[in-house]
Amino acid sequence: MIAFAPKIATLLNLRTAQVSAVLGLLEEGATIPFIARYRKDKTGNLDEVQIRQIEDQHKFLKEFTERKAFIEKTITEQGKMTETLQQQLDAATTINELEDIYLPYKPKRKTKAQTARENGLEPLARLLLEQTDADVLTLAGNYLNENILTPEDALQGARDIIAEEVNEDAAVRARMRQFFEENALVKSSVLKGKESEGAKFKDYFDFSEPAHRIPSHRTLALLRGFTEGILKMSIEPDEEPALERMEEGRVKGLSDSTTQVKKAIRDAYRRLLQPSLESEFRSLLKQKADEEAINVFAENLRQLLLGSPLGSKRLLAIDPGYRTGCKIVCLDAKGDLQHTDLIYIHEPGKLPAAEQTIRRLLQAYDVQVIAIGDGTAGRETEQFMKKLQTGLPVFMVNEDGASVYSASEVAREEFPEQDVTVRGAVSIGRRLMDPLAELVKIDPKSIGVGQYQHDVNQFRLKERLDQTVVSCVNQVGVNLNTASKHLLRYVSGINSSIAENIVKYRNENGRFSSRRQLLQVARLGDKAFEQCAGFLRIPDGEHPLDRSAVHPEAYPLVEQMATDLQVQVQELIGNEILLRQIPVKKYVSETFGELTITDILQELRKPGLDPRSEIQQFEYAPIYSLDDVQTGMVVPGMVTNLTRFGAFVDIGVKQDGLVHVSEISHDYITDPSEKLKLNDKVQVKVLEVDRERKRIALSIKQTQEAPARGGRNKPRPRQPEPSLSDLSVTDALAALKKKFGK
Repeated sequence: MIAFAPKIATLLNLRTAQVSAVLGLLEEGATIPFIARYRKDKTGNLDEVQIRQIEDQHKFLKEFTERKAFIEKTITEQGKMTETLQQQLDAATTINELEDIYLPYKPKRKTKAQTARENGLEPLARLLLEQTDADVLTLAGNYLNENILTPEDALQGARDIIAEEVNEDAAVRARMRQFFEENALVKSSVLKGKESEGAKFKDYFDFSEPAHRIPSHRTLALLRGFTEGILKMSIEPDEEPALERMEEGRVKGLSDSTTQVKKAIRDAYRRLLQPSLESEFRSLLKQKADEEAINVFAENLRQLLLGSPLGSKRLLAIDPGYRTGCKIVCLDAKGDLQHTDLIYIHEPGKLPAAEQTIRRLLQAYDVQVIAIGDGTAGRETEQFMKKLQTGLPVFMVNEDGASVYSASEVAREEFPEQDVTVRGAVSIGRRLMDPLAELVKIDPKSIGVGQYQHDVNQFRLKERLDQTVVSCVNQVGVNLNTASKHLLRYVSGINSSIAENIVKYRNENGRFSSRRQLLQVARLGDKAFEQCAGFLRIPDGEHPLDRSAVHPEAYPLVEQMATDLQVQVQELIGNEILLRQIPVKKYVSETFGELTITDILQELRKPGLDPRSEIQQFEYAPIYSLDDVQTGMVVPGMVTNLTRFGAFVDIGVKQDGLVHVSEISHDYITDPSEKLKLNDKVQVKVLEVDRERKRIALSIKQTQEAPARGGRNKPRPRQPEPSLSDLSVTDALAALKKKFGK
């Protein structure tokens, strides 16, 4: 593992010692959150992103090395390995380069060229490549046999041999790959008879864009249309310039032999090389688009998971509904279900009973906060609650994924006696209390903060989203005595079975009073304890540091600091005057370096501090449906999703509107995340309302004063507009109106 350290260090512009330390820790079974938090001195203060990059590069180099070894072994066993060939393999830096070198030696089904060789046409191919003035028909006539009946048959076979050689020439493939990178166009057209069925892909019925410029969302939209059988799609440069590039160094003179070579090269391009490179580039574009979409999804998920928690409050949570009524649950400060009820607020005759029920429950359960799901009938329910003038704060809660949770095995296990509506209402309330603890129970793909999540590589998506959840959980920390097994399994060093064992131990033995008790949990050994202990909190633990992020391995160090100051450890915590008296360098040792000690002192200042911001109440404008939205009005909204081409904003009318990237800021930006985060509260101006398609185009910058002329803002180049075929994720009405008019 360590052998790759120098190369990875060069690639990532890091010191070899840093990379070696990370690879060594990973090999020992350390997790990325643990390394980033508790091994800063070893890694030189590398963060999670850098550590993951090292891990990814190591994975690639390992796969590359294994593939190279396999190719060398295969060619050697064929008896065809030469010093030159070995040098080419040693010089290769990508999998594609390896595969190009290996192509002539790769076992494959019988080809036209192999048949031609078996028929004795190899010498004719060599003669044609010399491109002399000899008569080609006379030359070909010398190679007739029982399988080759005419000179033209012989020439065709010779051309097949030349075509295969050209296609399998690593230098040619490298040159043409570069040509494709610079000049290939992504083109699409509608398949005959699919116009009506594929109306949502209308913008791609006659489409062309350079492959190196096409944005990820457009790639995924095209591939979706292609996969659904609506679009014909190609990725290639213009043919004639491509052929000229292929002919370089191979075509000479104007003889009949030259004509045969040019025919062979054209055949090599059309039949072999172009389809191969097109497939390769389609795969590369898909991979690039997948990574872009997955990155957007992961960042949105991170922001959602790290959303502001309400904390421990007694809640009345409502899952709104029209015909079936509004399901109500009362939760205590720990989130435990106390009571369920049902009210009807959309039937005038039942409003008095609904009001009476609410007031009774608020008093009976000493409710401090009201939570309302923002789905169907959410705004109407909010309106009803505010008319009651209870004096309690009312929060609208994003309920994306709540229905998925309520029907899940997790929910059935938590509430076996309750129906899905009760489970959904509980989830809404708990999500307000602690978004992270509740959202980890839901498949991240169901939370609704990505684009094209069903089109991207599902293995890679799950891997990345799981990494994001793990990172967030360990960044915040977990209460060992209240965390569910679903939350615990994301803690560093803890898997699903250990999480279950922790909960089982807690149920059988009562609350944990010490982190050290973890070692009594079945299957939680010393290594797992090392990895998880610092991320698990015991607010009322026996040791005062158990409620902090100080790792148990550092307890003796903190105790020594306290002893040197002639105080108890408890007196150090939060005492800025005492903490300033601690000289960092005095306590540096082989075990604890300056970075670790500085971290410990910082943690002692505010032990167990939640990194998430405090929750703020948000008020929508008094508009409740799309019919209330008018062009030109300025209203408050909340950012619910970010994509590369714009931000989606909830203004309280069920359909989120789109702020195109060009309408976010007067400054030049290429990515909405430069200015916005999920759950940001913003003022927006309504630019356009399409009631038929239920779309709203919004602007943030038009609610703000433009900077004075002559400032330092860059002139804004024309922004590429999202395609209408991205209907599931985009709503660029404003941009389209500017382009096409009414």
